[in-house]
Amino acid sequence: MSINPQPFTVSIAQSALDDLQTRLALTRLPEKETVDDWDQGLPLSYAKELLEYWRNNYDWRRCEAELNRWPHFKAEIEGLDIHFMHIKSSRADARPMIMTHGWPGSVLEFVNVITALTEPGDSSQPAFHLVLPSLPGYGFSGKPAQAGWSVEKIAEAWDVLMRGLGYDRYFAQGGDWGAMVTSAIGAQNKGACAAIHVNMAVAAPPPEVMAEPTPFEAQSLMRAGWYQEKDSGYSKIQSTRPQTLGYALTDSPVGQMCWIIEKFHGWSDCDGHPENVFSRDHLLDNVMLYWLNATAASSARLYWHSFAAGNLAEVPVPTGISAFPKELFRPSRRWAETRYKNIVYWNELEKGGHFAAMERPEIFIAEVRNCFGNLSL
Repeated sequence: MSINPQPFTVSIAQSALDDLQTRLALTRLPEKETVDDWDQGLPLSYAKELLEYWRNNYDWRRCEAELNRWPHFKAEIEGLDIHFMHIKSSRADARPMIMTHGWPGSVLEFVNVITALTEPGDSSQPAFHLVLPSLPGYGFSGKPAQAGWSVEKIAEAWDVLMRGLGYDRYFAQGGDWGAMVTSAIGAQNKGACAAIHVNMAVAAPPPEVMAEPTPFEAQSLMRAGWYQEKDSGYSKIQSTRPQTLGYALTDSPVGQMCWIIEKFHGWSDCDGHPENVFSRDHLLDNVMLYWLNATAASSARLYWHSFAAGNLAEVPVPTGISAFPKELFRPSRRWAETRYKNIVYWNELEKGGHFAAMERPEIFIAEVRNCFGNLSL
């Protein structure tokens, strides 16, 4: 099947950057929170720091140049332009792998793992041809104009993409929505995906877990409970009123910034501050992909499309799962096995959180290698 990919260069008009500067200069901030931590959201003092840095020190052209180090393409699939990076290894034994980001992430999550995975330097380590797509409505991909682009449809589109690139067999990897898409690829089992790896396994807890949880499971249930009680408001809004939210975040760059960076604090293993594990530039680079492409509403609609169905179909293909301690959903192996029926790799990490590839690139690289290294296509 042909998809006719066309080369794409990341090139933002200077007028868009000038508009951003104007908006940043006119920012109207709320009063200070009435607590001394992040319990009410991103603190005003940190918002001011980021705003000042964004206005006076941040350089988008640096990020643009970094992105353009890698080959980018767009291909029309199911009537929608899909942006993807396609980095081929020089190794003759390299195997293709599609890696999918989530919200509020982007393809920028993977920039620090590309070289190690494509050109490991050590011939004993596996090499991969990487395909890194932007989800529909995210980054430089097109924005769906009709309802229907659920996780399952994206999984089908990714299979078309990989086959269209000439990969009749491939691996798939993902976190957050990327994990849901990757799991859907495995559940659909169309014959081309040889195995998957996820760093956020989602499965419903079985009765035995709820009745007699192990210490690991009790901690996981506590983390999930915290998420439902204190941290899932964004999800409820994005799954029910993405359009209304989109007006505010598309108009206010600081609003978009705070909506995103709050999650890099709450979902990472950062000892209380996101800049303990992420550089300020990298945080703002990711925000810029949302702001410059005006994707606040279109990215949020993935929640509206997918939460209504809540598909947790069984996954029969060989599966690797890396359980990071600060992940939102961290099932035990017996819990995960209720959905993932062929777990061939399992590891419980001591460090790391939701944005694994961006947060702990060395650990993430090792997990991918350990999962797929001994598997064949």
